[in-house]
Amino acid sequence: MKNCKPFDKTKKILVTGGAGFIGFHLSKFLLEIGVEVFGFDNLNDYYDVRLKKDRLSILNNYDRYHFIKGDLADEVAVKQLFDEVQPHIVVNLGAQAGVRYSISHPRTYIDSNIIGFFNILEACRTYKIEHLVFASSSSVYGNQKKTPFSTTDNVDHPISLYAATKKSNELMGYTYSHLYGIPATGLRFFTVYGPFGRPDMAYFKFANLIRDEKPIKVYNHGDMLRDFTYVDDIVEGVGRILCNPPEKNKYGDQYKVYNIGNNSPVNLMDFINALEDALGKKAKKEFFPMQPGDVYQTYADISELKNDFDFVPHTSIKEGLSRFAVWYRAYYQIN
Repeated sequence: MKNCKPFDKTKKILVTGGAGFIGFHLSKFLLEIGVEVFGFDNLNDYYDVRLKKDRLSILNNYDRYHFIKGDLADEVAVKQLFDEVQPHIVVNLGAQAGVRYSISHPRTYIDSNIIGFFNILEACRTYKIEHLVFASSSSVYGNQKKTPFSTTDNVDHPISLYAATKKSNELMGYTYSHLYGIPATGLRFFTVYGPFGRPDMAYFKFANLIRDEKPIKVYNHGDMLRDFTYVDDIVEGVGRILCNPPEKNKYGDQYKVYNIGNNSPVNLMDFINALEDALGKKAKKEFFPMQPGDVYQTYADISELKNDFDFVPHTSIKEGLSRFAVWYRAYYQIN
């Protein structure tokens, strides 16, 4: 195991995508341990903006939280952000998410995930930040049949533009790290879920449809496996990584990519059953073939995460969905 430094609470941390699902939970975690956090988000309407504003209203209760509205694709806005904040550590979670949306709205992904990330890299180079941590995705593995998915696997065959932009981020991150000495860590997140989540994610959409007694769409006739990862596990993993940039490898680079997943794939039908149990209501189901851009399975090999940070996600589907259901009922005022 790597000799991990304890969290340095004097570091100023910039979280892009600060009003997003993971950005909100990470910011709240950091604020609760006394860290100064700067959030940056464009508050776009990809999903209900009220949810983003409600997350921000919680974060704004903390004295050490500062929110700046802006767009990653706006070069001037990003430069001004770094001028104003002078961050020590940058966590880039700002991106256009969603596999299916990337098929119908490709330009949005280029603007946010490619140009936006380029602007972040340029700012990190200019301001010589101590560590860049950025979100990648399990989608980079495509329809790979070998399991579990390892960071040493070939990921040259993404099957959605979203996945292609995330693979591009990893390549861009490596190049900037190599050329300009930026310590950088990429994190391949595996199907993150939990309270205050994204309404475009299957579990959230299912919950809404179950509530409204409308049928849910089950793709590939339910024959799919996902490594569902509870958001608190993601946050704990990121928290351990932030103050521990990669050690120099044999080429002198400080760059590393990790999987963060539950390391325990769940069949989609079992997941739906667990959600039904958590909500106390059965779903009406309609079965469909596989959708373009979807993959059959995801399964994270987290051996490097465990070895370097002594961390393994541990929240079960039953526990995680129960926590989501409690939040969901309270947020939407469901008896």
